[in-house]
Amino acid sequence: MSDTPNPAPYAHWMLREIHEQPETLAATLNSYVDAQGFRADLSAPILAWLKEARGKIVIAASGSSRHAGLAAELMFEDLSGIHVDVEYASEYTYRAEKALSEAAVMVVSQSGETADTLAALRKATLAGHATLAITNVASSTMAKEAIVSFPTAAGRERAIPATKSFTGQLLNLYLLSILAAEARGAISAEELAARLEELRALPARVKAQLQGWEDSVREVAERYKTAKNFLFLGRGVHYPIAREGALKLKESAYLHAEGYPSGELKHGPNALVSDATPLVMIATVDPNDTESVQRYEKIVQLMRDMREQGANILAVANQGDDVVAGLATNVVFVESAREALLPLYEVIPLQLFAYFMAINNGIDVDHPRNLTKAVLAE
Repeated sequence: MSDTPNPAPYAHWMLREIHEQPETLAATLNSYVDAQGFRADLSAPILAWLKEARGKIVIAASGSSRHAGLAAELMFEDLSGIHVDVEYASEYTYRAEKALSEAAVMVVSQSGETADTLAALRKATLAGHATLAITNVASSTMAKEAIVSFPTAAGRERAIPATKSFTGQLLNLYLLSILAAEARGAISAEELAARLEELRALPARVKAQLQGWEDSVREVAERYKTAKNFLFLGRGVHYPIAREGALKLKESAYLHAEGYPSGELKHGPNALVSDATPLVMIATVDPNDTESVQRYEKIVQLMRDMREQGANILAVANQGDDVVAGLATNVVFVESAREALLPLYEVIPLQLFAYFMAINNGIDVDHPRNLTKAVLAE
């Protein structure tokens, strides 16, 4: 996994690392789950940390890692009932301690060396919080200084834009939310087994879709190559993915992009909507989840309203969704999945979109201007 001196057979490390995600997801999953379920030796310290949470967790992170934390907030609260606050790591350091009392603190960082996030971890440690670090480097400073280390297994990530490390974080956070639900008796043994079985199938399902996503997104990016501004929209757990998609486009292609909750579009940002400012709308659905269906119906209605307004819409939707296909200007399809797993599918086409938009603009996508990243060996 990215241990060779060049990205061959791919043109760039970012594209190679996007394609490595089936392998890295499998490696991360196999680190913590075997045929019987969660590996007891590795889950024991995590369960001890969860007991210290006392019903509240604070997640401190920056950039893409914070977007993973925003998705985790909904996963935790929906599955286990544990209340989660997600803080910008750079702001957490200046929060009054009385506002953060009696919470377990989790830091999330690709490298485990991000300065703002490390400062947040040290503040939490000094205040006596139980701490847990999710990093992609098991030997990193954060992994060593936190009480519990819960690393991903994405391997070295050489491109500055986070791709495989982000999906690794999403997977770890989903595993953690399931563990929390099990520890609090909020999930049955049957439900736990079903969710883990879905995760075992995840890497192969991603791999089966990846080349199709690349081919589709390459064509779509060509159609949007002159656009300079984008609005990314999503509801619920898909809103953090909209934000991540916007961030990828900013840092990779130097294009202005903003991520919003879909329901907020008409509260101001709608003034920006025109044919020259495309909307990227996440319109996936879990048909077995009533709340997911309700969110989807709202998205579809918003798409109708925006088309009447003359909007140019790029949608991410379930395979076979003729309704969305009939409303959107362009569509990238993903397989149906459980609501909590859909973000792992949705974000990869958005990563590819950022990649191809950058290539169309002649940008060195592996080394965007003004950005640096700690890249450490495992």
